Amino acid sequence: MTTSTTQPARPVIVQCPFCSAANRVDLARLSAGPKCARCGKPLRLDRPQKVTDRDFDRTLTGSSVPVLVDFYADWCAPCRMMAPTLDEFAQQRMGQALVLKLDTEANPLTASRYGIRGIPTIIAFEGGKERARHVGLADMKTLEGLVGVS
Repeated sequence: MTTSTTQPARPVIVQCPFCSAANRVDLARLSAGPKCARCGKPLRLDRPQKVTDRDFDRTLTGSSVPVLVDFYADWCAPCRMMAPTLDEFAQQRMGQALVLKLDTEANPLTASRYGIRGIPTIIAFEGGKERARHVGLADMKTLEGLVGVS
């Protein structure tokens, strides 16, 4: 008798950074190198994914793993200081968590809906619902605590 060692599917929905098409990606199959269904370009989940007011809810509710969202603005110095830590977190937790970035200046509806008053604000979601939040600079340990991984 043989047993299957396949991992259960862990789908997420991400926007293609090149053509903006929504793509369903199985995080259990990241080694296959996911590509956009519309334009065929690679979908790199080892870095934060940009989202907008238009695609935020679909991306958030379409995720089977915890989602960490960085609410930021391009002009914000502390936000720029956070970027390397978020990049590292996305790379280390690829397949375990999805990291998103939402520019609060360009996407005021979502920022307002979540009561973003200071940036950077990092919110962790699980099952589409807010799990935890942190305002200000955060180190790797803080990010891991927000999504519940160590």
